[in-house]
Amino acid sequence: MTESITYSLDVNGGELVVVDGHLGESLLYVLRERLGLAGAKNACEQGECGSCSVLLDGELVCSCLVMAAAATGCAITTIEGLTPDGALSDVQQAFIDAGAVQCGFCTPGLIVAVHDMLERDDSTVEVEIRERLAGNLCRCTGYGRILEAVNLVASRRAEATDGH
Repeated sequence: MTESITYSLDVNGGELVVVDGHLGESLLYVLRERLGLAGAKNACEQGECGSCSVLLDGELVCSCLVMAAAATGCAITTIEGLTPDGALSDVQQAFIDAGAVQCGFCTPGLIVAVHDMLERDDSTVEVEIRERLAGNLCRCTGYGRILEAVNLVASRRAEATDGH
C-alpha cells in the first residue's frame, strides 16, 4: 500500500491543498479528481491528444504527463483560470461565435492552446496555426471552424489594439 501525502499546488492564482495524494498521480488526475477542476479532459493519457492541456509556469503541457507532486512551486493555469472572474475569455467567445464547439471534449485543451499560441505570436497564417495546434486532436469539427475562431479572436485583438 502506498503512503498518502499532502501538498499544495498553485492553481489559477490560488493555493489548493491536495490531501491523501500519492506520488504517482498525474496532474490531470489531481486537477479533476482531487481538486474538482474538470475542464482538462482525460482521453489518451499519453500526451497525444491535447485534451488535458494546461499552462505550467506559462508553458503549454499535457497534464497527463506531469506528476502532480512535481508541480509544487509551479504556477498552473487551467481553462477555469484563464479569466479571473469566470467570464468567457475572448478565445472562448470566438469559439462560440465561429461554431468551433461541437461535442466539446477537445475544446478546453484547444482553448488553452490557442490562448498560449496567441500570447506568443498573433500570426494568422493557416499553416502556422495548424502546426501550433497539431498536438490537439478534434474528431468533430474538421478544424475549419477552429481556424476561423483563431482568426476571429486575432482580428478582434488587432482591432482593440488599433483603437477601432
